[in-house]
Amino acid sequence: MIWRPALALAVASAALVSCGAPAPDYQSTWSTSATTSAVPTTPPPVVPFSQYLEGRGVRGVPVAPADLTDIEVTLVRPPGWKPYRNENLLPQTQAIAKNDTYPTAQVLVFRLHGGFDVPAAIRHANADAMLSPGFKKLNESFNDFDGFPSAMIEGSYTGPNDRRLHTYSRIVIPVTPAPDFQRYLVQLTVTSLADQAVADSDAIESIIGGFKVTLS
Repeated sequence: MIWRPALALAVASAALVSCGAPAPDYQSTWSTSATTSAVPTTPPPVVPFSQYLEGRGVRGVPVAPADLTDIEVTLVRPPGWKPYRNENLLPQTQAIAKNDTYPTAQVLVFRLHGGFDVPAAIRHANADAMLSPGFKKLNESFNDFDGFPSAMIEGSYTGPNDRRLHTYSRIVIPVTPAPDFQRYLVQLTVTSLADQAVADSDAIESIIGGFKVTLS
């Protein structure tokens, strides 16, 4: 299996980690003292989303969007943008860029094998972004997207050469109808130089607004 981090940030790619319930205070059961104290708990460590899924027996196989037959993924290409290739990207990645540099947008699709709790898993889908160097979150959502479970996160992080980068990531987990019930992981990532985010906003908004994941 080949996984690519969710924001890969670079797209790929921390979970929203909530504190667990306090550990049982067994001492209070045996003590006659009127004072009890709860044992402090530590939230579980944040792990990349691919690692989270692997830990639950899920395998991911990359699929080029053009090769999909049971779902369709739409990536809008704004004027002035063109197909983009980079040796750090999986061959199955669909990527576009403006002037062969930032801003960039890419779609990565994995065919998933192995059962897992999708609602629980999607809460961990933003882990890679939040693990990026110096990440500062601007926005986050776990609302469904096109009728499928989804996680979105937007923020900035420190990229190569200490450049501040602005990133938007959306992960969608669609499933096909019976009898196959095939699950996919689809991720859109849009990255721009932070100091150019406003100038590039129209093109980026058209990409985000035009992104679609539908059943074929």
